[in-house]
Formats: sequence, C-alpha cells, structure tokens
Amino acid sequence: MVDVKRIQEGSYDLINIIGEVDASSSIELDNAMDEAVKSGRKSFLVDCSSLEYISSAGLGVFMSYIEEFKKHEINIVFYGLNEKVANVFEILGLDQLLIIKNSKEEAKEAL
Repeated sequence: MVDVKRIQEGSYDLINIIGEVDASSSIELDNAMDEAVKSGRKSFLVDCSSLEYISSAGLGVFMSYIEEFKKHEINIVFYGLNEKVANVFEILGLDQLLIIKNSKEEAKEAL
C-alpha cells in the first residue's frame, strides 16, 4: 500500500511517497505524477525517505514520465532512497536517467 502526498513548498512541489509501490498500488503513483505534470509547476522534489519498496511496475511509472518531464521542461529530483530502493533504481538504469540525491538539501540545490 502506498500513500502519495503533494505539497507546495515555495518554488517547488514536494511529492512524498510513503509505503510500498507494487503493481496494484502503482496506479496511485501514476495518478499523482500525472497531476503533477498537468499542474503546470516546473520543479518537483520526490521524497523517497519513507518509500520501503518499489516494484518494476512502480519504476515503470517513473520511466513513463521521463519524456513528459523533458517535453514540459519539468525539473524533478529524487532524494532519500534507502539502499534497497536505490539498488533497484540502479539495476534498471534509472539512476542514469533521473537526478537522485541523498538529502533534501542536496535535492533543492540540484533544482
């Protein structure tokens, strides 16, 4: 089960992913990412510090939006990935396609 919250913080929106993203809960993540893209906002931080697990379906959501981010000139930075989640991102090469930082401060600097 996953809970995705989007909060406006100054010049960027914070997307907080809490719990586990698997095939059944990836729909919630997809809806949140779709809303973010359609919002017109250009800067997003994705807080993964409470993301306990992500399946290939969840990663597929992020992969499906990479072109949308580029097309709409959206800056998006992920941070706070635990070791297990970071390994999954690396195995699929998402660490080469997305900006991933260790902390919120580093992520804000990368925007």
